Amino acid sequence: MASLAASYRRMLDYKPSSLPSWAVFLLLWPLALWYRLVVQARGLLYRSGLLPSYCATVPVISVGNLTVGGTGKTPVTDAVVKRLLERGLRVAVVSRGYGGNFAGTVGVVASGDGRSLMTAQAAGDEPCLLARRNPALLVYVAKERAEGVRAAERAGAQVVVLDDGFQHLAVQRDLDIVLLDSRAPFGNGQLLPAGPLREPTGALRRADLLVMTHAADGSSVSHPLFDGPVLYCRHRLANTLLTLSGAAQPWSVLSGRQVVAFAGIARPDDFFAALRGRGVEPVATLALQDHQDYTGPVLNQLLQLCDNKKLLLTTEKDAVKLHAADLPCPCLVAPLELAIDEPARLDSVLDKVVESYAR
Repeated sequence: MASLAASYRRMLDYKPSSLPSWAVFLLLWPLALWYRLVVQARGLLYRSGLLPSYCATVPVISVGNLTVGGTGKTPVTDAVVKRLLERGLRVAVVSRGYGGNFAGTVGVVASGDGRSLMTAQAAGDEPCLLARRNPALLVYVAKERAEGVRAAERAGAQVVVLDDGFQHLAVQRDLDIVLLDSRAPFGNGQLLPAGPLREPTGALRRADLLVMTHAADGSSVSHPLFDGPVLYCRHRLANTLLTLSGAAQPWSVLSGRQVVAFAGIARPDDFFAALRGRGVEPVATLALQDHQDYTGPVLNQLLQLCDNKKLLLTTEKDAVKLHAADLPCPCLVAPLELAIDEPARLDSVLDKVVESYAR
């Protein structure tokens, strides 16, 4: 399953390069045309007012993508949240809760007191990770995100961040932050399911701030469809590892140990490459599906790769769904950090949005 997902991901990122990939692409291309019509019709309905869009009483900031997974959205959302919290604001994140099984109207993942009120299996991994990283943060999951925004307003939120909200037109926003992966901004240039685009590239005109992730030092990219401010950032592994309970560990604990690395994210190979960049050469790797649920079959795969002489190493996104007692050997977590070029530009954009409501 993971190998099929990887093959499909390669087709999304690049043009088909083999006869089988061309056959799949040509089968999916008519569906992409149909998808384009649906997206354009939906946008027209919102622009004309025939579909309602909720206007909140507090600033709403969306952090989203033009393409499907793998741009590094969660660390960027985390960076935005941290900057808002540093201003002394009561901040809420509203997420769809993708990958979770919560079936209610609004789920409270965290109420800002450091306690976790929902499991990652219920809420999804990203909302739980944001709550764990930011104890003062309010976090909600809601399939209808307008309901989540209303809940945040009732709880006293002074600003709401929509996680993965660029295509969620049912909530009006004051700032649209859109992420593109510098390595392949539009992939093969096609819409889903033949390509990675959720919308045609012209949708960038709705964005207020463009963030180019995984950028090389000194990057400067011109986008003819976007003439607003552009930020460049890179994701890197933190200088400290964590245990599953959150205790800090130095990277030196890996010295002399056989490491088995696994990841259930959009691009597992990015994680494995980052480990090698830190001098860690895993004896085995396990690439899993994005938002992987750690049930019996996956735990059995880890058991086959592990023994009591080995050490498991994974991502923060995976760690929120894991329990040490379920694993065949000790597990450490390698957190991601975000390095932003010109962070003052991000601060300036956020200040303008918040101050517009303070007048």
